[in-house]
Amino acid sequence: MAASRTRYTIVAIVIHWLIAAAIIFQIILGWRAGDGPKGPTTFALFQLHKSIGITILLLSLARLGWRLFNPPPAAPEGQPKWEKTASHLVHIGFYVIMIGLPLTGWILVSASKTNIPTLLFGTIPWPHLPLIPELAPAAKHVWHEIGEIGHEVLVKVTYLLLLLHLGAVAKHQVLDKDGVFGNMAPGARAGLKEPRAWLAAAGLVAVIAAGYLYTPAAKPKAAPAVAEAPAPVPAAAPAAPAAPEAKPSDPTAAAPVEAPVLKDPVAWTVTKSSTLGFTATWSGEALEGSFTRWTADILFSPEALDRSKLTVSIDMASARTGDDQRDASLPGDDFFATAAHPKATFTASTFRKTGEGKYIADGTLDLRGVRKPLSLPFSLKIDGDTATARGVTTLDRTVFGVGQGEWASTDQIAAKVKVSFALTARTK
Repeated sequence: MAASRTRYTIVAIVIHWLIAAAIIFQIILGWRAGDGPKGPTTFALFQLHKSIGITILLLSLARLGWRLFNPPPAAPEGQPKWEKTASHLVHIGFYVIMIGLPLTGWILVSASKTNIPTLLFGTIPWPHLPLIPELAPAAKHVWHEIGEIGHEVLVKVTYLLLLLHLGAVAKHQVLDKDGVFGNMAPGARAGLKEPRAWLAAAGLVAVIAAGYLYTPAAKPKAAPAVAEAPAPVPAAAPAAPAAPEAKPSDPTAAAPVEAPVLKDPVAWTVTKSSTLGFTATWSGEALEGSFTRWTADILFSPEALDRSKLTVSIDMASARTGDDQRDASLPGDDFFATAAHPKATFTASTFRKTGEGKYIADGTLDLRGVRKPLSLPFSLKIDGDTATARGVTTLDRTVFGVGQGEWASTDQIAAKVKVSFALTARTK
């Protein structure tokens, strides 16, 4: 069959060009991700790099399987033996890097300390290699080194093979004029005037340009976090006395009735539209997130600050930043360690008024098993039985141990994290 065939099959040709474009694009992505500062953009580049790598692996396995049952066309008549041998070795080398590079990258991801999951193109879950993630830290580190060294070596081999392959194509097309290029470009003729050869060259330039210019679309900001359910409230405090009814002769009788003065602490129920978010700085870029599950127990009155109380409980596994792969790493031991510390709790029983409608709640934050004092400034407006409040405070993540290993350093993720909330609550 190979002796009678004048070119590769259509399936082999399509897979060849897809893999060729993917490898070139992948090389550029690897340069950009490796040289750039660690941040949201670099993170997105690495995720795309992983997706394309697995795609190359699957295409290469399909190509290899197809080749076993569909041998390639015979070499040009009269081709020197050394050229046939060199061509054969280069083709073997390409199969080694097309399969080996994704495999070593897969090892790197599976042995990573951060254990970030892989979602192909942000959609299709791809598992880690079996057993490696469960290894002891020392053994896991060894596998990580194997993957890293193997990946780097194979990348350098790729450069060499590409130079040899492209050089051979040019030799056959321009010098030998033996029509070898037509094996992968049906109908192509030898010589410089062949438009398919120039089209392939233009495609190469386009893929290189795309590799440098393309940046994965920025993930949307995390959806506003809402209270999981109306927060459980303590037993209702005594109702404030009703305002006396104005007599007909009272000159203020026609004026609007003001909200009653809350002389005793009142229990408030937080509505589902309330939000709790955070903003971190990653390589100079703001990274916004939110918590989708949290509750707040509020007993508060501006006229009874000394008896007011606040407890906020946050499900730390509900943190969302708009990127599923990044979000999956947050509950791990390097960040929130939710297996041991599923909840963070802020409690406050000391309140200070700092201005008209402005207050500070002085309390304690229990996060990742570390308890530290925290002051929360907020503004408050009460209209009848409805209160709206907004507040922002800043905390040091390193004090609470959020960020271990390579993430403990503040040169990538800043130590200061801003926490903000906007809530609406109603009296029971």
